[in-house]
Amino acid sequence: MPPSNSGLAALIGSRICHDLISPIGAIGNGLELLQMTIGDSPEMELIADSVTNAQARIKFFRVAYGAASDTQAIGAIEIKTILSDLAKGGRVNFDWQPDADIQRSEVRLVFLALQCFESAMPHGGTVVIKKDGPSWMIEAQSGRFRIEPDLWGNLSLTQPSTDLAPAQLQFALLPVLLADAGRRLTARMSDSEVMLKF
Repeated sequence: MPPSNSGLAALIGSRICHDLISPIGAIGNGLELLQMTIGDSPEMELIADSVTNAQARIKFFRVAYGAASDTQAIGAIEIKTILSDLAKGGRVNFDWQPDADIQRSEVRLVFLALQCFESAMPHGGTVVIKKDGPSWMIEAQSGRFRIEPDLWGNLSLTQPSTDLAPAQLQFALLPVLLADAGRRLTARMSDSEVMLKF
């Protein structure tokens, strides 16, 4: 994706997420009323878990793929809540360590990186997110990683390949946004640990 198109892509992402948040929230409210009326059951719990996961995904996507500026900030509690809700529907746990409010444009970079990690951790694991001054360090530990060299190599390119599947979009968008922000990514990988710094 050329840098000139990244702003338009972010607006599209914001629009889609904005239009989906309200109906998914309404489904969640309706489900709560149903649970009060007919009580809990395995079927209701399955639906409730699915709604919670959908709400978490939409909130995550809104940050990762939506429009962002340096004048917007997200509080640590909100970020931790999004990641905690996201973890409930998957195998990867997230340990967000910064306690301060963070510029939305920076959180977007980190969230895209987290999606890269998710794709490489089919057996689950833990991702720790740290901030040291202006730099971010994201470390993941897992019993087994599935690293696709071409995808991860894309992250260090100034002109990343866009010949990717839709589920791999983060590997094309993240390097573009890093370049726009004047940041350079470094990576360290082993059989049990992967680290990204930018």
